Amino acid sequence: MKVDVKNLDAGTVGQIDLVEDIFAREIRADILHRVVTWQLAKRRATARAAKERGDVKLTSKKMYRQKGSGSARHGNKAAPQFRKGGKAHGPRARDFEFSLNKKIRALGLKVALSAKQAEGKLIVLENLEIADGKTKVLAEKLGKLGINSGLFIDGDAVDANFKLAASNLPKINALPVIGANVYDILKHDTLVLTKAAVEKLEARFNG
Repeated sequence: MKVDVKNLDAGTVGQIDLVEDIFAREIRADILHRVVTWQLAKRRATARAAKERGDVKLTSKKMYRQKGSGSARHGNKAAPQFRKGGKAHGPRARDFEFSLNKKIRALGLKVALSAKQAEGKLIVLENLEIADGKTKVLAEKLGKLGINSGLFIDGDAVDANFKLAASNLPKINALPVIGANVYDILKHDTLVLTKAAVEKLEARFNG
């Protein structure tokens, strides 16, 4: 599958052949849903439990006799109203993570890439190199490419000047290829891959 390769000035500088097994998959909404749900679940922090009355290490002996002391009736010192006592109705430990097969995760990334290609929202750039990290300069270049909300994926590392310039643009994000994930791809309107990113992705899926 042939796709034009552009530069940051929106000029065509050649073509690249995309592997259909990665960029022309059947769009599976169920797979995308499973992978995105798994990603968001991994981002949730585990809720820590508080020690309740039965969890604190204090004596269970009654503090004093039930009647005749002139004081309120109490049981043991683990009650919530006492110092070092257990918390009443405290938070319980909850873990939101769940496992997802590696094959499903890999398939999800392929389907996400294929979805952007099918929508015409996939752009391949020669590289992300710019002369300096000026946000204004990058914004003008993105305007030529017609990108308002975009995820840029480079090779092993994102160009430092591009990353600096993109950091001030609210709907623009840049990642190295190792950080490519389904959620961020679907979150942005346009997916932009460099030639290096395409080569790394194809090598990753081909083992």
